[in-house]
Amino acid sequence: MDLTALANRIGETLLARHWYLATAESCTGGWAAQALTSVQGSSHWFDRGFITYSNQAKQEMLGVRAETLAQYGAVSEQTVIEMAAGALARSPAQITLAISGIAGPGGGTLDKPVGLVCLAWAVRESVPVSKAQRFQGDREQIRRQAVESALQGVLDVLSTS
Repeated sequence: MDLTALANRIGETLLARHWYLATAESCTGGWAAQALTSVQGSSHWFDRGFITYSNQAKQEMLGVRAETLAQYGAVSEQTVIEMAAGALARSPAQITLAISGIAGPGGGTLDKPVGLVCLAWAVRESVPVSKAQRFQGDREQIRRQAVESALQGVLDVLSTS
């Protein structure tokens, strides 16, 4: 499914529930929010997007703990869970998504290679869910796959909430 189709399905589902969505993005730089807001009528279900590229921004805007970043790094499930929870706490949205990863071409390590992306989703009064995925391709392809996975994850979470 392409990004537009995913965004449309998310919008229909959120609208039916009278829910809002917020995003917290790092490596995708707002691409998920852009895909979502490209849908006509998205103002009825999209609340806001946080682009927190630096660790300082993650801490200041989303409340990610310095200890989490020091122990696990910005690209970790622990960090994206705190990003998703922070977006939920700092918005009226009922569901959030968070993305942090290494899009490349540089910046990868043996433990955290280029293409590693961590994603999380949080719903009010529920335990956040997260996953780490390894995507292949160039920087744009990795970022696009990350957005697609994040949007699909919203639909998956909504189907079980």
